Amino acid sequence: MLTGCLRKGSKSTRLKMALMLLVLSCQFVHVLSEKSSSALTVVESTETSLDDEDAHHMEEESDPEDLNVFRPTDQWQSLKPGQAVPRGSHVRLNLQTRQREVKLGEHQILKYQIDGQRQGKENTPGPSFNAEELKKALKNIKEGVDPETSDKEEKEALRAQFRPMEELKRDMAKLDMLMESDFQVISRLMSQFNSSNTTVEEKIKALHDLEYLVHQVDNAQNLASRGGLKLVVDALNSTDYRLQESAAFVLGSALSSNPVVQVGAVESGTLQKLLMLLATPRPMSVKKKALFAVASLLRHFPFAQSHFLKLGGLQVLGDLFRASDGGALRVRIVTILYDMINEKELISQTGLDPIPDASHNERLQQYAQISLMPLLAEQGWCRLVPELLASPEHDWKEKALRTILAMMPHCQTQYRQDYTLSSSLRTLQEQYQELVLSEQVLGDEDGYFGEILALLETVLLKLK
Repeated sequence: MLTGCLRKGSKSTRLKMALMLLVLSCQFVHVLSEKSSSALTVVESTETSLDDEDAHHMEEESDPEDLNVFRPTDQWQSLKPGQAVPRGSHVRLNLQTRQREVKLGEHQILKYQIDGQRQGKENTPGPSFNAEELKKALKNIKEGVDPETSDKEEKEALRAQFRPMEELKRDMAKLDMLMESDFQVISRLMSQFNSSNTTVEEKIKALHDLEYLVHQVDNAQNLASRGGLKLVVDALNSTDYRLQESAAFVLGSALSSNPVVQVGAVESGTLQKLLMLLATPRPMSVKKKALFAVASLLRHFPFAQSHFLKLGGLQVLGDLFRASDGGALRVRIVTILYDMINEKELISQTGLDPIPDASHNERLQQYAQISLMPLLAEQGWCRLVPELLASPEHDWKEKALRTILAMMPHCQTQYRQDYTLSSSLRTLQEQYQELVLSEQVLGDEDGYFGEILALLETVLLKLK
């Protein structure tokens, strides 16, 4: 039939047909050289059990132990020589790379999606076993190997990958030995400070580290129980002003709101040494730290306040207030006096004890024994405190006004006779009225200047 067609066609038609036959023949020969009966075909299967078909196919062709089964995905992948392909896969010959390529068939993708074994686009191969592993497993089954023994071996292998708990505990214990507690640090700093081989700079550094620790109540009490408080107090007698300043700073931090340490300080004569620093020529930095320690010792401690008055503490503060270089300390001195007056007034009022406890009555008796106000009037504090109103600082003026009001019962007569004080108060009243108006313009109805103006008006009212 083909010969008839060629006879009827022209010469050019015959050449084209011959060329096509030649190309087809070459392609057919190439396919045969690849030794694959499925190189240019797509084999699809309609069976529902892929595992049964694969097993049957492998039994017919070769030993399963020798097969290298390729696991295709939904994308075309190159197939290496000798690799087996599951039934139902698409196989093609890539004419450009001259390699066979394979991918899953449509029904295989659907099956793996339903079974949850495949995600469609990700090739997640399952566990693979070589021929030796399979032979060993079959041998164990035939010989009846105890599964419990196998489990023990697996557990031992797993245990070998991790460190025993006892070993971890020993290592953690070693780490704990390297970490110092606050108590150990305080002991080490005390030994360093008390050593005769320690330089002044090293002692100052040790005191600086102690000051950081004794802010905590327990650490301050540990310092006192270990005898460290006495070492710090003795440093107040040092000839080096830097040691005096650092020691007073440590005392102020340790005494703050710590009754146990306050009692130990009074019993060890700390108050006398602090007053000595304030009464004798010392640098301003030393006096500031000493005054800080005195304030911490007296706060909420009537027993120390009583000793303070007996030792002439008010006279020491008065001389310091009058001194030409005592300007920076004036507001701190007035604050100490105000706190002492206010504490006694608050605790004497029923139900206003800031820290109710079983020793309330005892503290009432201790405060009752303190005769502070008559001493303040006697030693000229009614005249000294108003001098602070001339300060340019608003905070200083506020503290002076509050102290003047607290001293008013014993100083009222003297205040009424002081025309300079009345004139100063009226001038301040006018200034703060203007400041209050400026606050109100800015939208601050209850500002800081309004509080000071209220104090001024109260003082003027009591002087009428």
